[in-house]
Amino acid sequence: MQITVLLTGKWHGVYTGKIFTKASDVDIDHIVPLAHAHAHRHGADNWAREQRRTFANDLDNLLVVDDATNQSKSDQAPHEWLPPNEEYWCEYGKRWEHVKYKYELRYSQQERIVLDQIANTCID
Repeated sequence: MQITVLLTGKWHGVYTGKIFTKASDVDIDHIVPLAHAHAHRHGADNWAREQRRTFANDLDNLLVVDDATNQSKSDQAPHEWLPPNEEYWCEYGKRWEHVKYKYELRYSQQERIVLDQIANTCID
């Protein structure tokens, strides 16, 4: 098996709106972080290994973002962190809710409040 390693390219970081050209400047972010989803209070604590793998590799839950912003997000939910690029908040909220719904994950009260506030600002 041959493995291709990308060192340069052009990636649009939706969390910041910036363009990145070095692979070392970008990360793959889980919109709903693995630690958040697997936490006992959100519903994935009893998932089998295969279900955890499916969640971890689900393209609906993955974004290319810059590494510094990904580190600042860590495993926080929308009531704790939102992308610096406010123009992406609506899409971020929609994607967060889609993943939570898809995997039947529970919301905290604070999380639900912020997601509802974000949804009220979306223009469809």
